[in-house]
Amino acid sequence: MENRPLEISLLRTFSPLDGLKSENLHALARKASIREMLSDEVLFKEGEDDKRTIYILSGVIELLQNGESVAIVRGGTPEARNPLSPTMPRRHTAIVASNRIEILSIDSDLLDVMLTWDQTGSYEVGELGNAGKLMESADEGDDWMTALLQTKAFHKVPPSNIQAIFMRMQRVDFRAGESVIKQGDEGDFFYVIVKGKCLITRDTPLNKDGVKLAELSMGESFGEEALISDAKRNANVTMITDGALMRLNKQDFKSLLNEPLLEYLDITQAQKLVAQGATWLDVRLPSEFENQHLDKAINIPLYFMRLKIKTLDRKMNYVCYCDTGRRSSAAAYILSERGFHSYVLRGGLQAVAAAKVKK
Repeated sequence: MENRPLEISLLRTFSPLDGLKSENLHALARKASIREMLSDEVLFKEGEDDKRTIYILSGVIELLQNGESVAIVRGGTPEARNPLSPTMPRRHTAIVASNRIEILSIDSDLLDVMLTWDQTGSYEVGELGNAGKLMESADEGDDWMTALLQTKAFHKVPPSNIQAIFMRMQRVDFRAGESVIKQGDEGDFFYVIVKGKCLITRDTPLNKDGVKLAELSMGESFGEEALISDAKRNANVTMITDGALMRLNKQDFKSLLNEPLLEYLDITQAQKLVAQGATWLDVRLPSEFENQHLDKAINIPLYFMRLKIKTLDRKMNYVCYCDTGRRSSAAAYILSERGFHSYVLRGGLQAVAAAKVKK
């Protein structure tokens, strides 16, 4: 089943895609795919929750429920304008009932964000204040916005907040080798890469050139740790290539993006979640961890979170903690932004100690 490019005019033949504004439809087109399937292949099964919105373009699909045939859908008919068995979990099993079919597949979460955003304001790429006026091209604007919208973080942010975020962002251009953030500086902005690549490093006494933590490209973001924890920058960010960044000031970031995303637990709630299988994630320094930590906790220091995040299990719930809750809030944001199920222990280890005293 090979993917092939699709035309915007084709997308407009389906519901509710025909109601999207042109800019959103172009952005969605780059993330959609057309695939071919052969006779008797199963497209999806009853009870599945695959979060794909699927339309039949050509051929015939048979829908089954509890093993019994309930509908036949042919490409090009009025019935085919709507997605196949859209409710999740799926209410039907879909089987190819002709020699071959072509289907259009779209990420359901992305489509939902696009539809909601499209219908909650007057969003147009060219009307997004600095974000729209300073773009070098419409494609560039669509690409970074679409990449950011696809992060799990934005699926939890109210649509009105999303619109305000893009309206308030400012564009800043940088040259290769130019410093964006210096370790030790005060946190002032949250950044999203529009164009180019950035290198994140951390200075250490044993390495003057710094330890490489991550390399980021278009659609990826950085700078949230210092804003959330009200601490100084814990790393350097340098442009690898010429590029452009969109930035959001500290107050707007906290009110529009950070607060809707984080989920806090008190010690009783956190202990209950851990008893059900969640994992304590200690984000303090190794020396702090060795001195004192919660039973069965794992340790990933905040400044190593981006580097070590691949070692974590996306199916696991993580309860992040530190001494007070500041560093763990930043860690939980980074995890949530990347699709992990994360929580913050409100008050950190200080709250744990206080709870023991009350007992």
